[in-house]
Amino acid sequence: MKNYAFLVFLSIILTIHFLVNYYIYHRGIQWTSALPGLKTGFRVLMLLLVISYPLGRFLERIWYSPVSNTLHWIGAFWFAGMLYFTLLIFSADIIRILNYVFHFLPEKGSESYIVLKKWSGIGIAATGLLIILGGFINAWTPKIQEYNLKVNKQVNGPKQLRIVAASDIHLGTIIGPRKTQKLVKTINNLNPDIILFAGDVVDEDVGPVIRQNLGASLLQLKAPLGVYASTGNHEYIGGADRSVKYLEEHGITVLRDSVANIEDQFYLIGREDRDKRRSPGGDRKDIAELIQNIDQSKPMIMLDHQPYHLEQAEKSNIDLQISGHTHHGQLWPFGYITNKLFEVSRGYKQKNQSHFIVSTGFGTWGPPVRTGNRPEILVITLNFE
Repeated sequence: MKNYAFLVFLSIILTIHFLVNYYIYHRGIQWTSALPGLKTGFRVLMLLLVISYPLGRFLERIWYSPVSNTLHWIGAFWFAGMLYFTLLIFSADIIRILNYVFHFLPEKGSESYIVLKKWSGIGIAATGLLIILGGFINAWTPKIQEYNLKVNKQVNGPKQLRIVAASDIHLGTIIGPRKTQKLVKTINNLNPDIILFAGDVVDEDVGPVIRQNLGASLLQLKAPLGVYASTGNHEYIGGADRSVKYLEEHGITVLRDSVANIEDQFYLIGREDRDKRRSPGGDRKDIAELIQNIDQSKPMIMLDHQPYHLEQAEKSNIDLQISGHTHHGQLWPFGYITNKLFEVSRGYKQKNQSHFIVSTGFGTWGPPVRTGNRPEILVITLNFE
């Protein structure tokens, strides 16, 4: 049954992929009638763009090399290209449709029409490339998002806790050695008491992480109270056990439906991702089950990758929940969709005594491009009273 559902899902994705690329190709070929010398090159380029990502992902499993990396990167960029070239071409098509009614463009076939057609195509291509380039630069410049929160509980130790957290790092081919080192250096410079990763540390397959030895950078993370993580849906896509094993071998304690008592001051709860139900072993534990045997008068901080059903954490009196997953859409205009899907798509919300923070994430999924928001690292100062 699961295999059948996967085949249906894959068929839908491939159909959408084909239709979007055909739309871009068809309009592109029409445009090259104004510049006939580009027609052959455009066809070759479109073929490369369409096959590069699936071919790159296939090759990196059997032959991880500069060739597979290059194809992966080209295909990843093209995901953003598919979105923005489709939007730009569709906008041009709306103008064409309006012209059938109001006749404000030059006569079709005239010299003025051919000139307009040529420069319209050049304008669309240049605009699309500038959007992708700007989104790529934005994706490489994370911001530090700070929160200063009060928790109405007393602790035996220090009355303040400095958490540095990140979600959705997506270590792999795209988030490689340079960006991993940037993450580690930035986190260490923020002088955390504890470091938390709210899922999707690994991007699906841990193979590229191992081959690039990204764990060597993770071992450099430093915090007196340790480095902890929860699983995300991408750990489950690539096989959670293998990803978790690698992370724990490189200094990160992964809490999988488990609780850590941090120096008898507060509890850290790590939930398995919701996608655990799709794997052998069944669903994850309820929050109430996780906290039933702990001293709930102490502060309780929870990592839960996907920010669904916040009322459950509120009902269990969780003091702080840190989540990710949404990327707040990553690419404009998808943030409008995630705003509808999640009670909190990004940022902060308080429900009674429970604080919720949903991060836009540090890395990227799919295209190495962000146009809807900036990547971020969280600095959360908890004041215990």
